[in-house]
Amino acid sequence: MTGSSADLWWLPVGAGGCVVVRTSRWWESLRALRARRSPRPLFHAVLEVFDGEARYVIEMTPVWGGPAGPRGVVVEGAVGAGWLGCSRLFRYEIRCWRDGVIPDRQWAVEPPHRLALSPAAAAALIERVGSAPRFVWGRDPFGIGDMWNSNSLVAWLLENSGIDTGAIAPPRGGDAPGWRYGAIAARRGPMS
Repeated sequence: MTGSSADLWWLPVGAGGCVVVRTSRWWESLRALRARRSPRPLFHAVLEVFDGEARYVIEMTPVWGGPAGPRGVVVEGAVGAGWLGCSRLFRYEIRCWRDGVIPDRQWAVEPPHRLALSPAAAAALIERVGSAPRFVWGRDPFGIGDMWNSNSLVAWLLENSGIDTGAIAPPRGGDAPGWRYGAIAARRGPMS
């Protein structure tokens, strides 16, 4: 790949696993019941950014689910409640992994959504990953009915890069919980 851009990959939540798939389905079923609608497929967003010289995989995942060895971890945060973050089981990591891999890429339901970025904008996006908010995963400190999670990170990065995330939607009528939260967090400015 030459030039600069960002590829937005939409992966089914829990692809390749079984626990997250089941718990996510139950959660979405309850959410759909409350909203009086049919359950939707849930998606997890991952960015693959090309700055003209290198490729970076940017993703938020549980600490315990990552591959062994260096993987570009730049930020960690708590899952569920701040005090739970004392345990590895309740921590997430944000990766900005040069030449990294997307472990669940084979389950992507469609090719990535290509986003045009200048070399300077791509470099700024990569640099910005380390300053992402450290909100507790699954919480809603803004009280907007959405939560901070992996999709929020990607939306936050794109909004801060001047890309309108309101014009981007997950595939196949699916949902990306946290997407709206990331956009709002970007517009509200620093608060972590």
